Amino acid sequence: MAREPVSRTNALADAIDRTLPQTQCTRCGYPACRPYAQAIAKGEADFNQCPPGGQAGIVKLAAILGRTPKPLNPANGAEGPLKLAFIDEAACIGCTLCIQACPVDAIVGASKQMHTVVAELCTGCDLCIAPCPADCIDMVPAPATLADWTRDRADHARQRFEARNARLAAEEALRNTRLGSRDSATDDAAAQARRALIHAAMERAKAMQAAAKPRNTENLPLDIEQRLRKIDARRAKFAKPGKEDKP
Repeated sequence: MAREPVSRTNALADAIDRTLPQTQCTRCGYPACRPYAQAIAKGEADFNQCPPGGQAGIVKLAAILGRTPKPLNPANGAEGPLKLAFIDEAACIGCTLCIQACPVDAIVGASKQMHTVVAELCTGCDLCIAPCPADCIDMVPAPATLADWTRDRADHARQRFEARNARLAAEEALRNTRLGSRDSATDDAAAQARRALIHAAMERAKAMQAAAKPRNTENLPLDIEQRLRKIDARRAKFAKPGKEDKP
């Protein structure tokens, strides 16, 4: 597929993204709706890979792209009525894995407490199914009041998805800042410990040097001083005369 200029590609991606259902289900093969829209705009992906949008969505995308509509690619799934996640609260173990998986923060709960899906916020992406170790989540048909996935709901889902990403990014930045401060404090403590070891080693070296110096010979007791004088006298007596002392 031919690539478009950058400015046109960005504008085209915006238009495509506004048309996608914003379920963030990843069935298109991309991590979210926006990356899929960008891939379509760049000519890197086909426009018939979104099961939640169905054939009606494909027709709208074809009009934006000036292309002929085509059937939904079966490799990406099948079109069907909206289903919402439902948690069997009696079987829920409170592991929070579904909360972490939900792209729009539609599941509420806390660790070791039962979780609940807010039906009005659920996009039907079913990304919470796989990580659940208790197999207590099912996708059930949406009630009549929620069966129609409107443009307003799609826009609201996008806003919640973007808000969640911003929150996760802020939490990650804060975590990194705390880790950096902790590492800095650890480094400072290690540096202080090294300095203390060096100082102690230098003090030991000084003590060893002081111990190796000759003892002070001043103010010796009288008997020792006399013994030293006798030794010196004996040495002088038996010393051989020098050349200048010969007759």
